[in-house]
Amino acid sequence: MEPDYIKLKEIKPALAGYIRESQTMLKRQPVPDEEVIHDVRVLMKKSRAALKLVVPQLDREYITRDIVALREVGRKMCAWRETSVLRKNLKEMKKEFPEIFTRLAENDKINFMLRKPEAITETEVLKAEVEGISELLRKTGFRIRFESMNKIDPQLLLRELERTYGIVTDIYLICRNNLRPDELHEFRKKAKDFLYQLYFFRPLNPSSIKALEKKLDNLTQNLGRYNDLSQLVMALEYEYSVNKNQPALDELVIRIREKQDSHLSKIWPAAYKIFCPGQKLVNVLGFKLLLI
Repeated sequence: MEPDYIKLKEIKPALAGYIRESQTMLKRQPVPDEEVIHDVRVLMKKSRAALKLVVPQLDREYITRDIVALREVGRKMCAWRETSVLRKNLKEMKKEFPEIFTRLAENDKINFMLRKPEAITETEVLKAEVEGISELLRKTGFRIRFESMNKIDPQLLLRELERTYGIVTDIYLICRNNLRPDELHEFRKKAKDFLYQLYFFRPLNPSSIKALEKKLDNLTQNLGRYNDLSQLVMALEYEYSVNKNQPALDELVIRIREKQDSHLSKIWPAAYKIFCPGQKLVNVLGFKLLLI
């Protein structure tokens, strides 16, 4: 017999856990490594997505302040990640296409990007930035601790999830009709919001929603790889013009575009199944709504 009442996962304990886990990871070492940077940024995205669900039911100004603070944490750590990701992607291209890089041996920009980072000389500056991030997390965690979420209406949460779903569907259609890297990046960010918000609705249909989360995770990972490759082309300051660039550089960018095409070929079929216009969210989630 199906239960007539389903309780959603609580948001406040999850939020507190995200922030607490971030603080713990940042205390492991004076300057965080790439893994910690990645994991903390993911936790910040999860935290913001959760807060967006409850904005209409709490003090909007108060919650918006927390969202801004958590976005600032992610923004500060983003710059730390970008350089290493660009170098990693360029090294992968060099390993796969060594002959192209042989012809680009005198390209100063590529040589600079491939150069192994020197020992950190600005440790004190980085430590200060970490301390600033830790303080933002401490203040945000303190505010959330005393924010009452006992009267959260689950029906309104579902309405916010529907709103997020509608936003992602609109951006999907924009991208499908006019392919632009900046719009694909926005598609990824909003799809991440939807992915992280779904977690709180798992009790409605655990197997179906977990399967959807897996599909969304694969989708956003491919969007992320596409974006990283777009950033690589930008870092190379590449613009096509007849006889302007070295033929080897033109060829390298073609190879990068081919990889982007490969990621797009994985993005569109999955995106269509999830965000095809005209679908109802309840059908996508695979449950028959009773009472929450």
